[in-house]
Amino acid sequence: MQAFRTPDLRAKILFSLLIMGLFRMGSFIPAPGVSTVNVQQCLAVNEQTSLLALANLFSGGALLQLSIFALGIMPYITASIIIQLLRVAVPRFEDLHKEGQQGQATLTQYTRYLTIFLGVLQSAGIVSLSFSNALFPGCPHPVVPNSTPFTFIAMVLTMTAGTGVIMWLGELITERGIGNGMSLLIFTSITATLPAQLYNIGIGAGWLRVAGIVLLILAITAAVVYVEQAQRRIPVQYAKRMVGRRVMGGSSTYIPLKINMAGVIPVIFSTSILAMPALLTNFGDPNSATTAWVRDNLSQTSWLYLLLDGLLILFFTFFYTSITFNPEEVADNMKRYGGFIPGIRAGRPTAEYLSYVISRITSAGALYLLAVAMIPAIVMIMMNLGEGGLPFGGTTLLIVVGVGLQTVKEINSQLQKHSYEGFLV
Repeated sequence: MQAFRTPDLRAKILFSLLIMGLFRMGSFIPAPGVSTVNVQQCLAVNEQTSLLALANLFSGGALLQLSIFALGIMPYITASIIIQLLRVAVPRFEDLHKEGQQGQATLTQYTRYLTIFLGVLQSAGIVSLSFSNALFPGCPHPVVPNSTPFTFIAMVLTMTAGTGVIMWLGELITERGIGNGMSLLIFTSITATLPAQLYNIGIGAGWLRVAGIVLLILAITAAVVYVEQAQRRIPVQYAKRMVGRRVMGGSSTYIPLKINMAGVIPVIFSTSILAMPALLTNFGDPNSATTAWVRDNLSQTSWLYLLLDGLLILFFTFFYTSITFNPEEVADNMKRYGGFIPGIRAGRPTAEYLSYVISRITSAGALYLLAVAMIPAIVMIMMNLGEGGLPFGGTTLLIVVGVGLQTVKEINSQLQKHSYEGFLV
């Protein structure tokens, strides 16, 4: 309540809520040529592949409704991940990353261009699936009754423009609101569908299972909060040095290393890769042996899927952590400014020590991600809810809790700043 008593902080929070409300409104506006009645009828009788279900969740249900915001924030997420991965393969991107604010602005511009490009590709794929009725296999009602080239172009342009608008709305929240705009839009999309999903499970499977799911969500949320807040602090001592006539340094600080440095990226990568075969089979013969094998062995309720999912999560956790944290770069920066870890020589020994610590922390983080991803899936199988029956999986829980923690931290920092300003004034 204290946040709403501060005028400028209250304005930022209300502005963020307004933008989030506009984002949700756009999720219900259909794209040109889409029959809303037929879409609702097809949604009632079809189950989607895990990739489409994940993308639909991140869009707040707008994808399968073929709205103007059908692509949601997924093109921006994909573009951001690609730009980060290109830092390893393209030296130019790594140089831009080291240039500070100007380089970050250039990388942000590249991310925007790539987002629009991916928006065109993804919207063209979704529209093609809807034209061939592969988006809702077996549904007799065409979701786009007038499947003409003009309708195709209009839908692709509309969905791509919607992606640009979403990106703009997210940046507005970041600049004038509270918290990270893109993260808050993802948070809005995920949480908006929870009540309806719980209601559908209650009607179909009983309210006792809904109570069990809610308890599971609360338990995993508490565990995620506990682990995400945990840090391994590496002490760093800076020696005193003369800069002109001033004595600099002589301070002590630490390097905070999170247990889960990879975040939710390994789970997203794993889910996307394993869902790709099921998505590709929508373009082929639904009665073929390949389609039947993929349907039986690569569904979210199969044990082969869980095994492959776990192995991929472990792999991508180590891979992405090695990209985002470079021990040699950290050691060089510490040496440049006269910093050292007590008991460890500066330079190469420091880099080796940081690599050793990171490998141990990442092992614990990988097992943590594996548990968060596997427990909801196993419970889904035990409750016999069917594929896509669990409202919150490991991916969504990590995103929701992470965004919530970060937003609360920013609100608290804003309150502390106002407290200091009031004390000084």
